[in-house]
Amino acid sequence: MKKLFYALYALFFNISRKLFPIKQNRIAFVAPHNGGDADSLGTLRTYAEKKGGFDIVTISTTDLHLDFSGVGALVSSVFKAIGFFTVKAKALATSKYVFLNDNFMPMASLRFSPKAVITQLWHAEGAFKKFGLSAPLTDDVREREKKCSEKLTYIVCSSRNVAPIYAEAFGVVESKILPLGSPRTDSLLREQNVQKLREDFDKRHPECKGKKLVLYAPTFRDDPETDKNLVKKIDVEAFKRELGSEYALLIKLHPQIHSGNSVSGTVDVTKGHNITDLTLISDMLITDYSSVCMDFALLSKPCIFFAFDLESYEKERSFYFDYESYVPGPVVRDFSSVIEAIKNPRNSKDKLRSFRDFNFDYIDCNNTERIFNRIISANPQ
Repeated sequence: MKKLFYALYALFFNISRKLFPIKQNRIAFVAPHNGGDADSLGTLRTYAEKKGGFDIVTISTTDLHLDFSGVGALVSSVFKAIGFFTVKAKALATSKYVFLNDNFMPMASLRFSPKAVITQLWHAEGAFKKFGLSAPLTDDVREREKKCSEKLTYIVCSSRNVAPIYAEAFGVVESKILPLGSPRTDSLLREQNVQKLREDFDKRHPECKGKKLVLYAPTFRDDPETDKNLVKKIDVEAFKRELGSEYALLIKLHPQIHSGNSVSGTVDVTKGHNITDLTLISDMLITDYSSVCMDFALLSKPCIFFAFDLESYEKERSFYFDYESYVPGPVVRDFSSVIEAIKNPRNSKDKLRSFRDFNFDYIDCNNTERIFNRIISANPQ
């Protein structure tokens, strides 16, 4: 079915390329798996909107989600899905500038104008677990990702140190990699009213008022059943007994995790809270193999790595570096050790700083401007 969708999209795109000229001021922002509102894609889009003078188009696969809540909603969502394959395909085909935050699989069959400037912003910073062509893939997916990468003009990363890794992951020459920084981290480093963010959070979750916030944000495992059981690794009663008077436990599941019910005794922030705000107000992170640790390291906030299935995960996905020596915090295998690490934190400042400096060249708020100037201003309309 996916191949049929890819072919249908490519048909409308390639016909549009032949029939309509490229629009020199059109920028297409393509979000294959999410809307990109709070990530690098959304940050750059907002910047371009403020600059003005551009015809901006957002293309998101959320347009393909059918709404069965009522007849009117269903009809509306069907028309939106049709528009994704027609109107939006035409808009992409006639864009001078194209930015993505992930692999857009139909791109393998798209014949872009040689005048188009296509940039992969990616949705994570630095280098941690293997991704793209470095990760295990089926032959069909690997071939499609290679063809997608062939269309890219540039790939943005956060550090010169990780540029060779990105070149490998996308199967391109290293000269295509631009270590300009990640737009989404600008909002993390920009001066913010964190106190107001926390007050707003406490209004929504009064049970957290006066407590330190511990954010548990695991990544997905490519297996729905395993994903559903991730939260079962948390011993809520032990957390409440040992830490409940001082800490509140927040749970933010990865968008690709299809979990069951929320866990009683914790605060489910999976929906309705963006990760940037949660990072700013949280005092500590518990994760496993998620790149959210990059954000906490950037802000020099403590991280605990709850890697209860490290051996099996390494066999399936693996990392670019030795996990236990690379991550910027203690690695623990059971939840009692998580509690102990919170109660008796180790001094990981040097490890945090080393990890941050390796993965980020720029600790400022100018990444979006750098990218805009290098890619749009340097390739004038």
